[in-house]
This record gives sequence, structure tokens and C-alpha cells, in this order.
Amino acid sequence: MPKLDLSIIPIRSGSDYPAPFAERIAGRTRQALASAGGLTDFGVNLTKLPPGAWSSHRHWHSEEDEFVYVISGELTLVTDAGEQLLRAGDCAAFPKNIPNGHHMVNRGSEMAICLDIGSRSASDVCIYPDIDLRADRDDYSHKDGRPYPRAD
Repeated sequence: MPKLDLSIIPIRSGSDYPAPFAERIAGRTRQALASAGGLTDFGVNLTKLPPGAWSSHRHWHSEEDEFVYVISGELTLVTDAGEQLLRAGDCAAFPKNIPNGHHMVNRGSEMAICLDIGSRSASDVCIYPDIDLRADRDDYSHKDGRPYPRAD
């Protein structure tokens, strides 16, 4: 049946970033909606950010488009161009291979909820311009290519 039951989709908390980068994302929770529905061409996450939480570190993707739609609350979108406030009903798009580092921060006093949608490319590389981090599908490395230890 196509209807998904949110109550049985696992909630993933925090992030799998290597230390010390995971700390800022500790409050984030996500549910992988597209995966729960058996979709493989693109991902959809129901993301919840309590006050003070970050969605991720600022990043951009070489081979993946990203789209964010705010369902409730307020988020500050931080990009290379500066900051913009996103409220319920607002959205933002990030085309692949455009080096515009972006992330969202909940600077409000209420929980913020958004849909984070992206394509899934096996050859994608994710670049984090503000920190010594890059990622391919399954591994994190320093910008010079040295791998970070896996957090198993």
C-alpha cells in the first residue's frame, strides 16, 4: 500500500559526521520517507530541528540536486550569499555542482520541520567549505584525502 505510516518509520538522531563535527547536528532527527516507500532514485527526509540545532554543516553536492520545503517553524538558511529566513511554506533549491555551501539553523524558539529532498548519485562528492571534511557515498575524509576513522 502506498500510504506510509510515519509512526513505524525509524527516526535517526544526530549525524554520522566524524568527531568533532557531529556535535552541532546532535539535536536533528530525520525519517527517511522515500526509502521507507521503496524509492531509490531520490531521497525525501522529514527533518526536525529543535531550537539551536543545525541541519548539517554548510555543504554542496557535485552530483546531487537538493530541495528543502519548510512545513512549520522558522529556519535561517545560510549560504555563501548570506542569510535568509525561511518560514512555513517557503522553499529553497540547490542545483548540483554549484559550489554554494548551504545549511539551515533553527535560531527560533519552536521546533522547525522540513522536507529535505535530493537525488541519489553514486558518484556524488559532498564538499564542506568551512571545515576539513568531504564525503562520498559512504566515507568521510579530510580535504587532502586522508580518511576519517569510521564510527561503527
